[in-house]
Amino acid sequence: MKTTLLDFPGHIAATIFTGSCQFRCPFCQNSALIPNSVLAEYTEEEILAFLKKRSGILEGVAITGGEPTLQPDLQSFIRKVRALGFLVKLDTNGYRPDVLKHLCEEKLLDYVAMDIKSCPDRYRIVSGVPNLNLEPIFESISFLKQNTVPFEFRTTLVKELHTAADMEEIGKWLAGDFQYFLQNYKDSDQVLTSGLHGFTKEELLTFASILKPYIPNVNLRGID
Repeated sequence: MKTTLLDFPGHIAATIFTGSCQFRCPFCQNSALIPNSVLAEYTEEEILAFLKKRSGILEGVAITGGEPTLQPDLQSFIRKVRALGFLVKLDTNGYRPDVLKHLCEEKLLDYVAMDIKSCPDRYRIVSGVPNLNLEPIFESISFLKQNTVPFEFRTTLVKELHTAADMEEIGKWLAGDFQYFLQNYKDSDQVLTSGLHGFTKEELLTFASILKPYIPNVNLRGID
């Protein structure tokens, strides 16, 4: 995506989508990327040449997926992007805390957005992985809450998958002073599972009110 005002908060950016993901979230909007495929392939050279041309117009690059931390050359690619003067944001499901930590320790990331699928008891259902080991998720959350890098947590809410009780449990689990965004599910022909629905604005505001005692900086994103 050559230009976005939404994917990298506060910056004009380009968004790069990578293939492959460990999760099978029913509400995934990029389901075509899950089996390590991409909708259009670009070489690293093509991407870097485009970014070089847009230097002075674009400020940052958002790397998303799929799950970018599965890419073996992610670190070297980010170094090349940063060498062109761009800020880098990483979207992640948090399932490879070792990669996340290393990129932060190398000061290669300017912002991280980690998806929180649900409360721990419901994580396996919502992520679509029945035998999911939650320890990597806990580890990534704990690391980000140390404020090594600017970050946000975010949850896409689906009527068939999330309840008010889940919000209470998420609040107790995450509890802290950081940015947390609630995003409403929107249907499309790219979604992994059909027949899902979003919430009304009033329902989302109720969810936010449940979370606020635990996470004061909770907000709705992309809600008219």
